[in-house]
Amino acid sequence: MIYLLIAVLIAVLAVVFALQNAVPITVSFLIWKADSSLAFILIIAFSAGLVVSLLFNTLSRFKRIRLTSSQKKDAKETQNDITDKNKYESE
Repeated sequence: MIYLLIAVLIAVLAVVFALQNAVPITVSFLIWKADSSLAFILIIAFSAGLVVSLLFNTLSRFKRIRLTSSQKKDAKETQNDITDKNKYESE
């Protein structure tokens, strides 16, 4: 229920933001030009930043999972070596 209230609050704030920043602007990048409202451009820029952030977070998480898996495998091999060594010493 709390997530729904937070989502509604964010939606209301987004609507207020869009209404207060409805001024048309022109965005130029190299040979590309776009005319749109300031709110739309800011939301697009925020969304692009969010996507890039999520991409780096996901790549970092996969790298950490792979490293952890490799470390677990090495630990198991070391434990097996120790067990084998103890077996031969006791014989």
